[in-house]
Amino acid sequence: MRHYEIVFLVHPDQSEQVPAMIQRYTGMVSAGGGQVHRLEDWGRRQLAHSIAKVHKAHYVLMNIECNQATLDEILGAFRFSDAVLRHLVVRRDKALTEPSPLAKASDEDSREKTTVANEPTETKAEQADAEAPPQEMAAEPETVAAAEPDDDAQEVVQ
Repeated sequence: MRHYEIVFLVHPDQSEQVPAMIQRYTGMVSAGGGQVHRLEDWGRRQLAHSIAKVHKAHYVLMNIECNQATLDEILGAFRFSDAVLRHLVVRRDKALTEPSPLAKASDEDSREKTTVANEPTETKAEQADAEAPPQEMAAEPETVAAAEPDDDAQEVVQ
């Protein structure tokens, strides 16, 4: 049996069917006497260019070990499924079981979000107060009281 890496893109309107599709394809591999070494659901991602007027797709990566008949069955299922926009199959020399770079990056991002979410947060008003430079007390306008005219005071006309 040979090792293969398979990536397939699912139409975004069919994203809720992805778990069932994954189960169906892994079932095909198991029924053919093969095994799945790695399975990653990368989720909905932006496409580099549109495919059939679609700008996003749901990505799935599988590393499997199977015979040619099973691979042909999977490829036939891809071709006849309207939900699968594109697929790529690459033959590998050995089984890859470690997480892909994309999965590692998403794990790190989720850990950072969890860490940031657990830290206490300040309200926007507190942040603005902390960032704003201290302001000097503005002089309040003085109220002028009407004074009684002094006999010694001279009137100034302007």
